[in-house]
Amino acid sequence: MGLVQELRYYLKSQSTSLPRYLVEQTVMTLLGGIPSIVGVGLRGLAYKALLHTDGVPLIEHNVRLLCPANIHLGKGVYLDSQVYLHALPGGIRIGAGTNLMHGTTFHVFNYRDLPHAGITVGKNCFFGEYTCIRGQGGVHIGDGVYTGTQVNIAAVNHVFADPDRFIREQGITADGITIEDDVWLGSNVTVVDGVTIGRGSIVGAGAVVTKSIPTYSIAVGVPAKVVGDRRDPEAVKRFSGAAVFYGELEELRK
Repeated sequence: MGLVQELRYYLKSQSTSLPRYLVEQTVMTLLGGIPSIVGVGLRGLAYKALLHTDGVPLIEHNVRLLCPANIHLGKGVYLDSQVYLHALPGGIRIGAGTNLMHGTTFHVFNYRDLPHAGITVGKNCFFGEYTCIRGQGGVHIGDGVYTGTQVNIAAVNHVFADPDRFIREQGITADGITIEDDVWLGSNVTVVDGVTIGRGSIVGAGAVVTKSIPTYSIAVGVPAKVVGDRRDPEAVKRFSGAAVFYGELEELRK
C-alpha cells in the first residue's frame, strides 16, 4: 500500500471527507484542550457545527471525536474528559440527559460495511469511568441504563476455527447486543456479542454475560447466572448489597 492509499485509509477512519476533516481538526485543536466552564461553553457553541446536537452539548476538555458528522447528542448530554467517540457508519446516537464519565469509549469501526454497525443509547443513562462499548454488530441501549466502572460491552467476536491461520486473518462475527430499559451493570461486567439483557435487570460486579437474561433478573458470576427476580421482595432482600456487587459470590452460587 503506497503513501497516498495509506493516507486515504487514515482519512476514512477520521472523518467523512477531507474538507470536513480540516474544519474538524482545526476547531478541535483550538478548543479541545481548554479546561473549566470557559472551555465547556466554547465547545458547546463551536462543536454544534461538527456534530448533530439537540441544544448545547456539555463537552469537557480532551474529548476525542472521530467522524463527528455521524454523532448525534441529545439535549443535556455530558461528555467527561478523555471520552472517545469513534463513529464510523452507522454512527453513534446518545439520548438526552445521558452522562459518559472519564475515559469512556464508544467505538464503531465499520471497516467492512457491517449492516447493523452503530451504537444507540437512550435517555438518562450513566456510563461509569472507562466503560468501553464496541458496536460493530450494533449495540442498542434503552433508557435509564447505569453502569459501574470499566464495563465492557462488545458486539463483535473473532473467528478462530482454523488453528493453522492467524486469528486476525479469519474474520469476525457481529450479531449485536441489546440492553433494555432500567438495567444496572456493576463494575467490571463484560457483555459478549449476541446477548439481550431484559428490562429492569441488574448484573453483579465482575460478571460475564454470555447468554441472554430475562426481564427483572438478578444475575451474578462467571458466566452470569440468574439467581433471583427483582419482583420478588425476598430475592431483593437476599441479594442486595456487597455480596452481589463486590464479588463475594460463593454463597450465591450454592
